Amino acid sequence: MGREFLDVFEQWADSYDESVGGCNREYKEVFSGYEQILDAVTSHSKGYVIEFGVGTGNLTKKMLAAGLNVTGIEPSLPMRRIAEAKLGNNVKIHDGDFLHFPEIINVDTIVSTYAFHHLTDLEKDEAIAKYGKLLSKGGRIVFADTMFESVEDYYNAIVKAKEEGFHNLAKDLETEYYTMIPILRTILEKNGFSVMFKRCNDFVWLMEGLKQ
Repeated sequence: MGREFLDVFEQWADSYDESVGGCNREYKEVFSGYEQILDAVTSHSKGYVIEFGVGTGNLTKKMLAAGLNVTGIEPSLPMRRIAEAKLGNNVKIHDGDFLHFPEIINVDTIVSTYAFHHLTDLEKDEAIAKYGKLLSKGGRIVFADTMFESVEDYYNAIVKAKEEGFHNLAKDLETEYYTMIPILRTILEKNGFSVMFKRCNDFVWLMEGLKQ
């Protein structure tokens, strides 16, 4: 359910904001257009928003500035502390994850960035099923995350990372649960969502699922 990667979150916590700003050469393409990606997620959101994987609070900050009502879910204590220091008392951030979180009602939008790949495909299916019951008709899921159009593209990304000497990135790609767009499309559609995908950079896609 993603919590097996908590040690990764803790390693990233202090350097995450520098990395998303382009300071980490190995992950520069992963975070290419980072601010625009967050803006896109924000612009596709409405009403009462639940954010999974708040991290250091960068998306949360943008959504609050846009006048959205946000509740955050974040399993990493170091990440939560950074986000809370950044956001002050403007938002409540709960300890939880994509599958286990406090009871929430009347949700309009569920968002996440750079986090859904910490779930296996079976767990992704379980999570989307939960969200399908949580959201009313017209509600939406808006995720920006690393995913691939095909298995061939996925393996090519690993090979390219190794050839460029990006061994940490290659390890991430090999050990975390990056999925294929056709699989994610099937999961969403079978749980009552229409879905669209838009490429943001060589790794990240914006996914929007609308509850039918």
